[in-house]
Amino acid sequence: MADHRDDPEAATAAATGYYAPHGGHPPQTDLLTDRARVTEAYTVIPRGVLRDIVTTVLPEWRETRAWVLHRPVAGGAVTFSQTILEIAPGGGSDAPEPQSEVEGMLFVMEGELTLTLDGEEHQLGPGGYAFVPPAAAWRLQATGAQPARLHWLRKRHQPLADRRPRAVVGHEQDVEPSPMPGTEGRWRTTRLLDPADLAYDMHVNIVTFEPGATIPFAETHEMEHGLYVLQGKAVYRLNEDWVEVQEGDYLSLRAFCPQACYAGGPGPFRYLLYKDVNRQVVL
Repeated sequence: MADHRDDPEAATAAATGYYAPHGGHPPQTDLLTDRARVTEAYTVIPRGVLRDIVTTVLPEWRETRAWVLHRPVAGGAVTFSQTILEIAPGGGSDAPEPQSEVEGMLFVMEGELTLTLDGEEHQLGPGGYAFVPPAAAWRLQATGAQPARLHWLRKRHQPLADRRPRAVVGHEQDVEPSPMPGTEGRWRTTRLLDPADLAYDMHVNIVTFEPGATIPFAETHEMEHGLYVLQGKAVYRLNEDWVEVQEGDYLSLRAFCPQACYAGGPGPFRYLLYKDVNRQVVL
């Protein structure tokens, strides 16, 4: 059995299946070399980058620090932002979203939280998630003895006549994964929002590959991706490059970036995936 006494992130990931950053800094004796890269087609932020020095404070939140993994930038993906929040016990926000036209998705990796959404309270732990529609009234508070760490994805909602997305609160283990046809269940997708409901213009899924499973062709499509590795390791083909990734790494893929992967084992390779869907191209 692996000894995780000096690696709290790995220890928590082994127990929960969700890797979350804890910050800190590497020693001065470490080499500078790492896997971070920014290209015209994709960005890779390895987990070793998520240190104390790159956190920010969001004015709507108390006792909270944030790692902003993605924001719209020229030449990159432009439809969303993605942030990891680390909320100290008792911290949180009574008015988290400053833009009424923006929708959000929360996914918890560590800790316990109370979400109040349109007047109804929900308890969220590791694997818990919530879709927050635009203009919803909501608040979030860390209620456990240890800090809570979660993803917060945000997208400006593109309204569709007579269809408004409804709030959704759940746990990923309560959602039946859908196997990719022809893969004997070795590649499967847990869809946190109803893929048949056109009211949603974003999807957030958990994709799972068993060891040795592959995306056997270079997907090339209009959807942008934010991809955070929850568990395991793989080799990703991004545009013209092969890139090794492991739990805690983050990928941002612009539209039409070719992408494929091999899951490396020895355990499952799982990631949290954002994509924009269900809308006409705006010209």
